[in-house]
Amino acid sequence: MRKNPQVGGRLRPVDLARRHGLSTQAIRNYEAAGVLPEAERTRHGYRTYTPLHASALNAFLALVPGHGHATATSIMRAVNRDATGEALRLIDESHAQLLDDRRTLQAVEAALRDLEPVPPERGDTFVGLLSRRLGIRPATLRKWERAGVVQPRRDPRTGYRVYSAADVRDALLVHQLRRGGHLLEQIGPLIAQVRSAGGVAPLESTLRDWHARLAARSRAMLTGAAALDAYLECRAAPVDGAAG
Repeated sequence: MRKNPQVGGRLRPVDLARRHGLSTQAIRNYEAAGVLPEAERTRHGYRTYTPLHASALNAFLALVPGHGHATATSIMRAVNRDATGEALRLIDESHAQLLDDRRTLQAVEAALRDLEPVPPERGDTFVGLLSRRLGIRPATLRKWERAGVVQPRRDPRTGYRVYSAADVRDALLVHQLRRGGHLLEQIGPLIAQVRSAGGVAPLESTLRDWHARLAARSRAMLTGAAALDAYLECRAAPVDGAAG
C-alpha cells in the first residue's frame, strides 16, 4: 500500500490560512521551509492544498509551544521526507532537555533550601577564610570571580578581595550547585536573579513560575505528539481507490 501524498479535497491557500489565523504568505513560507508537503498546482499555476496539508499545519503549530520553532520545523521536514526515525529522535531530545531542566530546577530548590542565611552583622570575609569554610582552594574562588558568579570588592588600601555577607551567600550557592554537577554558565543566571531580587526569599515566585513553565511545556509536548500522530496517520492513509 503506497502512501498518499495528497488526501481528498482541495483547499485554496486562503482557506488554509483562515482556518489557522495565518496569512497566505505564511502558508507559502511554511511550504518553502518544508513544514508542509509540496502543494500541487492548477494548470494556471495556482497552489492547491488538501486536508493532508491542514493536518501538517495542525501538527506544526501544536509542536511549536513544546519544542520551539526551530525543532518543530526540523521534525516536520523529517516527516515530510519520510525520515520518521529522525523526527522521533528530535522529539526524544526535546524530552531529554525538559527532564534536564526539571533536574536543574530541583537542584536549585535544594541549594536554596539548604542555604544558611548569612546575617549582615557577621561582617566581611577574606578569600582565605571563605575558601576554608567551603573546603575549596582560593584559586577556585578566583575562577568563580572571573566567571562573574561571585563579585567581591577590593580593599582600596591592600587590594585584597573582600566578601560581603551577600558575596558569601552567592559563594555558598555556587558551591552547592557546582557539587550538583552544574556548569558556571548555568549557575550565572540564577546568581544574577538572587542579586537582583535582593536575596533568596523573593525568588519563591520565580521558582513557582519556573515550575509552571515546565508543566506548560510538558503538556504542550503531549498536545504536539497527538497532532503529529494524526498527521502520520493521514500520510499513511491509502490513495483513494487503492484499497480493496
